[in-house]
Amino acid sequence: MNWLSYQHFPIYAIMVLFLGAFLVVLLGKNRVVRAALALLSVSASLALLVALVPRVMLGGEIIAYWMGGRGMSGGYAMGIALEVDALSLFFALLVAVAVFVACLYSIQYMEHDDNVSQYYTLFLLLAGGVLGLVLSGDLFNMFVMVEILTFAAVALTAFRNTVTGALEAAFKYLVVGSIGSVCILAGTIMLYAQTHTLSLAQLSLLLPGNLNNATKLAFALLFVGFGTKAFLVPFHPLAADAHGAAPAPISVLISGVLTKSGIYGIIRLVYFLFQNMDLGAIRFLLVVVGSLSMFVCVTMALAQHDFKRLLAFHSISQIGYVLTAVGLATTLGVSSGLYHAMNHTIFKGLLFLAAGAVLHETGTTDLNQLGGLAKRMPRTTALFLIGAASISGIPPFNGFASKWLIYQAAYQKAVESGHIGYLLVTIVALVTSTLTLASFIKVSQSVFFGRLPERFEKVKEAPFGMRLAMGVFALLCVATGLLPQAVVKTLTLPAAQAVENVGRYIAAALGTEMPAIRTVTAVEIGVWNPINWLLLLGVSLLSVTLVALLGKYDRVSENEGAVRAGGKYDLFFGGEKSVHSQVGGGDLFWGFKHNWRHYFSFMHDLHSGVVNDYALWAALALALAIVFSQIVL
Repeated sequence: MNWLSYQHFPIYAIMVLFLGAFLVVLLGKNRVVRAALALLSVSASLALLVALVPRVMLGGEIIAYWMGGRGMSGGYAMGIALEVDALSLFFALLVAVAVFVACLYSIQYMEHDDNVSQYYTLFLLLAGGVLGLVLSGDLFNMFVMVEILTFAAVALTAFRNTVTGALEAAFKYLVVGSIGSVCILAGTIMLYAQTHTLSLAQLSLLLPGNLNNATKLAFALLFVGFGTKAFLVPFHPLAADAHGAAPAPISVLISGVLTKSGIYGIIRLVYFLFQNMDLGAIRFLLVVVGSLSMFVCVTMALAQHDFKRLLAFHSISQIGYVLTAVGLATTLGVSSGLYHAMNHTIFKGLLFLAAGAVLHETGTTDLNQLGGLAKRMPRTTALFLIGAASISGIPPFNGFASKWLIYQAAYQKAVESGHIGYLLVTIVALVTSTLTLASFIKVSQSVFFGRLPERFEKVKEAPFGMRLAMGVFALLCVATGLLPQAVVKTLTLPAAQAVENVGRYIAAALGTEMPAIRTVTAVEIGVWNPINWLLLLGVSLLSVTLVALLGKYDRVSENEGAVRAGGKYDLFFGGEKSVHSQVGGGDLFWGFKHNWRHYFSFMHDLHSGVVNDYALWAALALALAIVFSQIVL
C-alpha cells in the first residue's frame, strides 16, 4: 500500500487535527510550542485538502476510502467509510480555510488567557469533528463527529467563564444541541433498522421510492437534527448566545463552520439519501425555512446593542440565503447557494475577527459605549468596512456576486415554474440585503465613527498577527468578488454538478460501474453588467417601499415624538456652541423600529432567553416536521 497516495489525504487531513489536539495536551506547556503545534496541524490539513482540488474538483473523481481495508461484503457496507466528492471537498475547504485563519488570529488574541493549551485542544477537536462530518460516507460516523464538534463548541463557548453569560450560553447550547444530536441518532437508528446499512451511498440507493412511516419519521428527525446545527429558525437564539460569549476565533468557527455542517447535512439528506427535491412540498420547506431565517434574523440584528450578538443574528440571516437557494432545486440555485456559503464563511469571519479586535483593545462590545475608534484603530476599521460592504452586497465585493446569482436563480425559478411565491422570495432576499446594509451603517457609526469616548483615548491598533488574519479574509472578500466566473467554474459548479450526479456517488462507494458524468451548466446573467445593477437598484427601492407600507408608516407629531423618545432627539445649543450628543447603537434606526414596534414587541416577548422555551421550540419544530413528513413524503 502506498501511504503517500492522494487517496489517503482525506483521512490524513482529519487525523492531523486530532493528533494535534493530543500533542498540545502532551507538549503544550510552552506558549510557542502549543501555538506552533496548532498552526502546523491546521496548515497540514489545509494543504492536504487543497492537493485534492485538481482530481476531485476539476477532474470529477470521487474518493471512497474504507477504514481498515474493509468495504462491501454480501451486498452491505462493512466498516466506516470516507467518501469525497466535489460537494464534500467544497465544504471541507471552507472548514480548513476558516480554521487556519482562526488559528492564526488566536496566537495573539488568546495569549493573555489562562489554560490556553486546553483552548487549542478543544479548538482542534472542533475542527476535526466538522471536517470528519463533511468527509464521512457513513451516517453513524457523521453522528459521532456531530457529538465531538458539539461538546467541543459547548466547552469553548464557556471557555471564558468569567464573562457574563458565558456559562448560561454554554448550557443553552448543550441542551438544545443535545436535542439535535439525539434527533440525528434516532433518525440514524431508524434508517439502519429498515435498511441494515449506514453507508450514505447504500442508503441513497435503497431509500428513494421505498418509504414507509418509519423512514418518513427518520427524515423528520434528521432534518431537525441538522437544522439545529445550522441554527436555522427556530434555533437561531442559540447562535446569538454562543457567539456573544465565545472568544472571537470560536465565533468564526461557529458562524463559518458549524452552520455549514448543518447545511451540508440537509443537502445530503434531501438530494442524496431521500432524493425528494422533485417534490414541491420539500422545495417549499427549504425555501420557507430559509426565507424566515433571512428576514427574522436580520430584523433581530437591528434591535441588538451588542456588536457580537448583532453579527450572530446576521450570520443566521445569511445562512437563510444559502438554504433558500439550495431549496430552489436548480443548478444555478445550488451553485449560487454554495457560492454564498463560501462568501459567508469569509466575510462573517472577517467581521467577527474585527469585533474581537475591538473587544481585545477596549474591553467591550456594547455599541452604546463605543465610538470614534477609526481614529485609534484605522487598519481594523478599513478591514471591517470591507467585511461590512461584502455582507451588505455592495460591489465589487463577494457578497454582491453571490447575492446577485441568488436573486437571478429565484427569479428564473419563478418564470419557469409560474409560481409567484418564488418572486416573493426574491423580494424577501432584497429586503433582507437592504436591512443588512442599514444594520452595518449602524455598527459603523456606533463603533468606528463619531466622537471617541475619553476612556478610549489611549486605545491602540490591534496586534499585527490579528490584523494579518483579518487581512487574509479581506483579501478573499475582494478576490472572490472580482473573479466570480473563476469561483463558479473551479468550486461551486463542480459541487453543484456532484449534487446532480448521485449515481456516481453511489457507484464509487459500491465499486460498481461508474455512470458517465451528467454535465450541468448554470446559465447566469453577468454580475458586472451595469444595466443589471440599475435593475437591482430599482427593485431594491421598490422593496424598501414595500417594507415601509407593510410597517404602516405613521407620522408622529414633534411633541409626541419627543415624549416617546424620552427627549433624546432634541437638539441642544448653548449660545453659539453646540453640545455634542452621539447617537447610540440602539437609537440610529429608532424611527424604523417605532413603525415596526408591534413586530419588535412580539419578537422581544418571544425571545425570552429561557432554555426551557428553547427546548419547547425544538420539540414544536420536531412535531411539525413529523406531521409534514408523514403527509408529503
